[in-house]
Amino acid sequence: MVSIHVAYDGGKSCTLTHDDSGAVIRTTAPKDVGGEGNAFSPTDLVASALAACIITTMAMFAERNGLELTGSKVHVTKEMSTDAPRRIVGLPVTVTLPANNVPADIREKLEIVGHTCPVAKSLAAGVNAPITFVYE
Repeated sequence: MVSIHVAYDGGKSCTLTHDDSGAVIRTTAPKDVGGEGNAFSPTDLVASALAACIITTMAMFAERNGLELTGSKVHVTKEMSTDAPRRIVGLPVTVTLPANNVPADIREKLEIVGHTCPVAKSLAAGVNAPITFVYE
């Protein structure tokens, strides 16, 4: 079990502290809802968590199969609803992998792993989160 403490700092901003490591993240509301927009918003963290989870899960699979994914990149775009209630409706992701490090015969398995990361599996059914894989 992991514990995270959140302190509301005022001004629509929070400080999040990861108990095990002491790592700190600051969040603020986005500008379009009256926040400063000078840090990740809570929904930005959801998008970031998805991207990081996809590549981390893929890297663990790759490592078990003698492959190296260092240098891979993930880009995610957060799409918010325009109607109430305000919510994430889309998180399209592009994963760019080093073609020389990922043999063609293992790519399909690696992509399945990306689709089954814990964050992807935790998203609400109404969130469209397609993943595109690019090999360069």
